[in-house]
Amino acid sequence: MIKVGLYFKQSYRGKRDYTDGVLSVLKKHVSEYKIVNQCSDLDGIDVLMVFGGDGTILHMASECARRGVKIIGVNYGHTGFLAEFEPEKLDEAIEMICRGEYKLQERSMLKISYGDKTFYALNDLVIQRCTSGNEFSNTINLRAAIDGAVVDNYTADGLIVSTPTGSTAYSLAAGGSILTPDIDAFIMTPICAHSLHSRPVVYSDKSTLALTRTDRRGALNIVVDGISVDCVCDIGGILVTKAEYKVAFITSFNNNFFNKLLIKLNIWSK
Repeated sequence: MIKVGLYFKQSYRGKRDYTDGVLSVLKKHVSEYKIVNQCSDLDGIDVLMVFGGDGTILHMASECARRGVKIIGVNYGHTGFLAEFEPEKLDEAIEMICRGEYKLQERSMLKISYGDKTFYALNDLVIQRCTSGNEFSNTINLRAAIDGAVVDNYTADGLIVSTPTGSTAYSLAAGGSILTPDIDAFIMTPICAHSLHSRPVVYSDKSTLALTRTDRRGALNIVVDGISVDCVCDIGGILVTKAEYKVAFITSFNNNFFNKLLIKLNIWSK
């Protein structure tokens, strides 16, 4: 019997009428389920239903990947690009899980290492200038090397390293290309580069990207999947590689990446 976990967007957790409504639907189909409030609650479950937007899904993605827990998203956020279903399709989502009539879409992650710290990102790593306090800087200077070969020396507001999943997020807004989820590649996109030749670079996800600071002016803000995890002045090299595990998303058989792209990004074809 499948065991299902439920993870709610934080703003919905105290709304009993909402959570009780979800549970009443779930009880029709599933006998084993539990509410997930923290990462340790993921142990022993097969599928995590995430009720929220992309940020809510990103918050749990790496922990689910570590444990081999499949994710299915129900969109209660703004864009909901990672969510498979809208709220009105909750019954359909639960029935699909119980019947096992779905396909799995595995998404690559970034592994980010520097000093004694390691982080994982499903969407992106952003290294950006600090904009407040004593560590303010106008730009940052980074040297990027892929498998030991220097790609460029960037003077910019920052640099985005993105997975195919994250290519439709900040990287896209900064002028990066869209990568379909099945492409074995990452994309490096400068933010407001002070150069006419600095352009996004798509490279193999089998490669190692090394980022080295070439100045000491101000602090670097390290942002992983939209969350600022560090602000550092003295930093050695940052290594970015493909993570050793992937995030498995449950999708329907008629899932179409480009249809979702048109709908979620409000691009209307004629």
